[in-house]
Order: sequence, then structure tokens, then C-alpha cells
Amino acid sequence: MRIFVLGAGATGSLLARLLVRQGHQVTCGDRDLDRARRFLGKKSRIPVRQVNARNLWNIVKAARGSHLIVNACPAVLNKIVLRAALRVRAHYLDTASHLTDTPFQAEQLRFETRFRAKRRTAVINAGASPGLTNLLVARSADLLDGVEAVHIRLFESTDSDDPVSQWSPEAAFDEAVSRPGVYRHGRFHLGKRFGEREVFRFPPPIGPVGVVLAAQDEVVTLPRVLNMREMDVKIGGNDFERLRRWYRQGKLRKSHGPAANRFPQTPTPRQVARLLARGVLYHARFAAAVMVRGRKGERRAVIRWDANFPTLHQIRRHEVHASPIAWGTAHLAALFVKHFPRKLHGVRPPEALPARTRQAILAGARAYGIRIGKRVTLLKPLDDEE
Repeated sequence: MRIFVLGAGATGSLLARLLVRQGHQVTCGDRDLDRARRFLGKKSRIPVRQVNARNLWNIVKAARGSHLIVNACPAVLNKIVLRAALRVRAHYLDTASHLTDTPFQAEQLRFETRFRAKRRTAVINAGASPGLTNLLVARSADLLDGVEAVHIRLFESTDSDDPVSQWSPEAAFDEAVSRPGVYRHGRFHLGKRFGEREVFRFPPPIGPVGVVLAAQDEVVTLPRVLNMREMDVKIGGNDFERLRRWYRQGKLRKSHGPAANRFPQTPTPRQVARLLARGVLYHARFAAAVMVRGRKGERRAVIRWDANFPTLHQIRRHEVHASPIAWGTAHLAALFVKHFPRKLHGVRPPEALPARTRQAILAGARAYGIRIGKRVTLLKPLDDEE
């Protein structure tokens, strides 16, 4: 396919290189050409075009002739890029939603009718979280007779002397200042920012970690596709604890915007190497756990999935200088492209893809080195509980 990757930052640049390895003809677009080339690397032959992603016709002109537009920009630009894909008559893929205007519905779903009319497909939230987490919930639903509750727990940790952005600082700030959505008793609600703290036990070497409510995209799509009664997402780790501390100190205000000293620009691969060499950045880790409670025959059951992504040092061994979150998002997005359902017209979150496609992406994630474990616990029969 001819693929246009809009946004050649930490995730988009790595994704572009992975798509070239798959045999696609890839072009990148970015507002800052010099910075995009620094992310892609001196030896990269991927062409880069200067594009203002806030300008619809800028995107249309740069992406004309593409079969697929991959939106690796901040989610606030989703609607502009979706309209550009329709103008170009291209398929579309992104990695996150922007829930400020409609906190309980992914804005991309509004384009369902238009993509069907153009006979084109849009796959949304196709990254690590959301993305892989959605696939694990859908796989659990395949194994159960009914789903009652879904709980997703994430761990994000960066060991450094100074704040280092693991991914887009705009996206991190947007998540930090947004109220988290939760789904309780069959209805959507807004939870308290950094609220409902609990201690969750991740697999070794992480162990028990305090987690709090977070504004994550899984909550707004999974309950609309899968019948359930309850769902929430919580995040822990020193990255999120730092945000929680700033919030309690009154330093996180949407009106003030992301302060450069708290939300620095994402370092390029060369800058990451320098931070490691100078001892400013020590380590980084990302992990996800998914718990799905439901019915299996006459018994209640809990299915737990644990996904451990390669750490910063494990990624370095492959001569790649990327954070675990950017690495995981890029590799999962590449798998969604590899198994892209071109004939399934409309707008589809990961859980709405065919079962065969979902299983192929999960198999590909394991092949990339993402360790995914599953544990099924059968509880008492329903009659005994009553």
C-alpha cells in the first residue's frame, strides 16, 4: 500500500520504519522537517513533506494518492485528519481519541456514515493502550458466555533525574487535565481526577503499585461494542504519581497549558542515547493488566491478562532508542496496518474487528517480544452464591 504517516515524532517515525519493512511505500508528513528527520535518522530514505496538520487542504495535498493515512498526531487533530482521509478517499488509522467535547463517545465514530458511503475503513485507537487492551477484552468476551465487568490497570515508569516525555507531551497533558470516564451500573459517569486509589499487584518485577483513575479511551468504546455493566481504567507508576502530586499542588490547570519544565518535548532517538550515557535517564517500563469478570456456563469466571512490554534497556539492545510506550504503540499500530480490514467499511475500534483479525494481531504482538500471559479463575456456581 501507499501509506502516508502524518506526524513523524517518537511513535510516527518508528511506525514509518516498521511499515517500510512490511513492504509498503511510505511517506511522512510533519510541521517541522528538521525534527522529523532527526526522529527518522540520517540513514532513512523515507520522504518527508512539510504539512500543517491543522490545515485540511495541506493534508489533502500532501496525502493525495495514498491508500491509507496513519494519524500519528495528537488526538486533538483527529477530526481534521479524518475529513482529509475522506477527501483523498483513503483508509484511515489512528492511536487515540480526543474526548474533551464528548467525554463518553469517541469523536471518530461520528464519521461512520461518511466512511461507509465512501466504502472506506477507519480503524481507531489502534495502539498499545488503547489498542492491545481492547483486543484482550474482546478475546475474553469470546471465551465467556457473558461479561459483567472490565478493569484495566496500566503501569508507566520512567527513572530519570528530570521529567522525560515517554510520548507526546500534548497527549500526556491532555490526559492529566481531563476527568476520567467510568462505566458503572450500565451508565457512563465522570470520575474524580486521580481518584479511587487502590493497590494493584502487577507481575514481578513490578509488584504492588498504587493506581488511580485515568482518562483512557477504552472506556468510551468497549461498553458500546460489548455488553457489560461496569468498566474503569487506572494507572500507576512514578510517571503518574508525579502528575498526581502536581495536581494536588494546583500545578495542573488546563488554562495554563503544558509547562515546558513539566512536559518537555519528546526526545529524539539520539537525545535518548545521550540522556542514558549521561546518567540522566536510568530506565523506563510499561505494562498492562486486563481483568474481565463474567459467566462461563453455570459458574462465574475471571480472566486476567498481563502484557509486559520490552523495557528501555531491552529495546536498546536492538539499537532502537525509544520509550517502551512509543515502542509498543508503534509496533501494535504496525500490526493493525498489516492486518487492516479494507473490506470492513465504516469506523471500527479494535474490539469491533473480526475475531480472526484480532487473534492475528495478538499473535504478532507476541512475536514482537510482548509477553502476554492469561489466567482463568473459576468461582462458585451461580446457584451456590445465591
